[in-house]
Amino acid sequence: MKLLFVGDVVGKAGRAVIQDRLPGLISDYALDFVIVNGENAAGGFGITEDIFLDLLSAGADVVTTGNHVWDQREALVFCERHSNFLRPINYPRGTPGKGAGLFMARNGARVLVMNAMGRIFMNALDDPFKAVHQELEAAPLGDVSDAVVIDFHAEATSEKQIMAHYLDGQVSLVVGTHTHAPTADYQILNNGTAYMSDAGMSGDYDSVIGMDSTEPVSRMTTAIPGSRFAPALGEATLCGVAIIVDDTTGLTTAIEPVRIGGRLSQHIPSFW
Repeated sequence: MKLLFVGDVVGKAGRAVIQDRLPGLISDYALDFVIVNGENAAGGFGITEDIFLDLLSAGADVVTTGNHVWDQREALVFCERHSNFLRPINYPRGTPGKGAGLFMARNGARVLVMNAMGRIFMNALDDPFKAVHQELEAAPLGDVSDAVVIDFHAEATSEKQIMAHYLDGQVSLVVGTHTHAPTADYQILNNGTAYMSDAGMSGDYDSVIGMDSTEPVSRMTTAIPGSRFAPALGEATLCGVAIIVDDTTGLTTAIEPVRIGGRLSQHIPSFW
């Protein structure tokens, strides 16, 4: 199974590159399943229902989020209408929405997607390791699910790596989001789980993590806040990671980054 995970979509530029590039990638390379992190899609802060639906129209099967999930307050309502809109699974009991779901891929495979949030240097939620473990017990790989993907929205690389080793051999992919910079450590761990510390962002890289650089530079050099951060509007890069999942084991046999458009070096996976 060919699976694509797309990193945090930031603002209008990020949405544009998804709309322009994702449909062609799905058709040209016969992608079976696509996950998109959309938590910064609405002006860099959260996501609206209309934008969520636009991402689905472009080809996303599931949209994940992170710490900005509730920045657009309407998400508290529309999250209940869409099972393929995920907020972090380790929010307290009773929080609207869902943090995991079992979905059907285009090839008929059952894909369990989980969205978890880290606790180091972030507002602490419930234990992400316990939350993920409980969900896996209910839908184990090779039994209820044919592939399992974890979007671990976290600040600390060490916490992301710990999650990957904790789950090695039990899931297909652990991929980090949140820091908006693609990492070079994509790999398959010893027991078959693919890992990448951060998928990067889908946005304008002539920026400060997707935001126009003027205000961040001013704040850093003067210690005086000025205007609100605004997404950079230049040509964006669609950034993410692709894997091949073994149809028998549900583990990963190949992993490579994806970088299309914009100013970053371009990369299309060799196995597409």
